[in-house]
Amino acid sequence: MTDKMLSQLSRRERQIMEVVYMLGRASAADILTHMPEDVSDASLRKLVRVLETKGHLEHVRRGREHIYLPTIPRRRIQRQAADDLLRTLFQGSLSAAVSALLDAKAGELDDEEAARLRRLIDEAEAEGR
Repeated sequence: MTDKMLSQLSRRERQIMEVVYMLGRASAADILTHMPEDVSDASLRKLVRVLETKGHLEHVRRGREHIYLPTIPRRRIQRQAADDLLRTLFQGSLSAAVSALLDAKAGELDDEEAARLRRLIDEAEAEGR
């Protein structure tokens, strides 16, 4: 399975994946509890099987229930999504993307978040040397 496949999921499939990533591992009941919109138990179970078939989820058995886990680490998915975003919307320009994000959150950047961003930039520069 390629990382590109995650962007090709339906809205409901993405919602399920978001819940599983948030929880780390989840039963169907756990997923139902955390879904942002109502979905029937039967629909959810069908979608989870589809996600397994597509290679996004796997399961282990715990007693009679299945516990679902993502097959790709969240960090890897985040990096792929960021790369796609940079390439698609910002012609690969990291500074243009950061500028757009800062503009979108104008007035919401507190001192702690600004300091964290500075540390991340310093770390990235140190790794590049």
